[in-house]
Amino acid sequence: MTETVESPESIPPLLAAAWEAYGDERPIVLAENISATVSTNTVYRVTLSDKKQIIAKTSSYGSYVHFRQDHDRIHEWTRLLSGSRFGNFLAPVLTLDGKAFTYRDDSGWVVFYGKTEIYDFLPKVLTEGQIDSFGSELASFHLQCQKICHRIPPTWKSMGSDIAQLFDSLSNPRYRAERNLSNEDASMLKGHCDRFLHNAEDLGYHGFAKLPVLVDWNTGNFSVGLDGDGFKLFTRWDYDWFRIEPRTLDFYFASRVVRSEGDQTIFSYLVDPLLEPRFIRFMRAYDAINPLADEEILFLKEVYRFFILNYVVREGDHFFQGPICQRLQREAVEIYLPSLDAVRFEKVIEALGHGGA
Repeated sequence: MTETVESPESIPPLLAAAWEAYGDERPIVLAENISATVSTNTVYRVTLSDKKQIIAKTSSYGSYVHFRQDHDRIHEWTRLLSGSRFGNFLAPVLTLDGKAFTYRDDSGWVVFYGKTEIYDFLPKVLTEGQIDSFGSELASFHLQCQKICHRIPPTWKSMGSDIAQLFDSLSNPRYRAERNLSNEDASMLKGHCDRFLHNAEDLGYHGFAKLPVLVDWNTGNFSVGLDGDGFKLFTRWDYDWFRIEPRTLDFYFASRVVRSEGDQTIFSYLVDPLLEPRFIRFMRAYDAINPLADEEILFLKEVYRFFILNYVVREGDHFFQGPICQRLQREAVEIYLPSLDAVRFEKVIEALGHGGA
């Protein structure tokens, strides 16, 4: 029986050029777009001539230098986790001559990943036992990453550099006009940039351990092995929000996974999940395995502020499609940030029994 090969015209030229540069002799026979409907990146499930599959991600937004550097670090991260319990947790970046392979031309850039096995997905609303498991599993994963993080070089991209860039951009009339930001909006956002930089420094950001974090823990980004009323982390993919930063950057999306209403099709980014009793339960499970300093808990307020300023305001048009981006950016200006300064994360410390800030 003759195998049907997809016509070259139906395979995106950027993807075809990247695969040719990679040098694998197996031709691509099918490239299926499996992108999330909210994202501006394009993700393909690629089938090769021997029926083996890989994943390809194409992008054209932001900096190729950061894209390449991130994948160099991700490859090193997966290599250093080898032999540990999490040795097969992360989707591997395909390599060439021992280095993470990325490709760039005038239309964008590409990376290839090995296709990961998928086991179970978490339900929309977690049970209390599953909340406990998520806290202890993320704590164990972070603990393993803390053991090897000193061997992974930092990246040029940092929380401080992102916020400083946003602060400067807000002085540009064209930048404000493109985002429908008034002078008053820009002034308010600049104030939050200043507060982030001052508060992060006061809380000891520069002394916090910096480890690889994935930030976006939407339940569609990882699979688990369900075990009674609990689970073990099984596989994780999607590196769009990869960073080398304090571990607490992973906590906002963890709070959204465990919140009482669960995943939402139409979503907003309120601070509320970080203060829910269900998140406190998650934090107790985490803290029992990988204890948190009070300053790290107070830093959650700045983690949230950074998330809104960077991923919604500064880079929202990269991570969200047009109408979603516009709504979230307007909510950031009108709801998320104006309400933040009244929020007290000392309550989380008290709930964990740490004895106060």
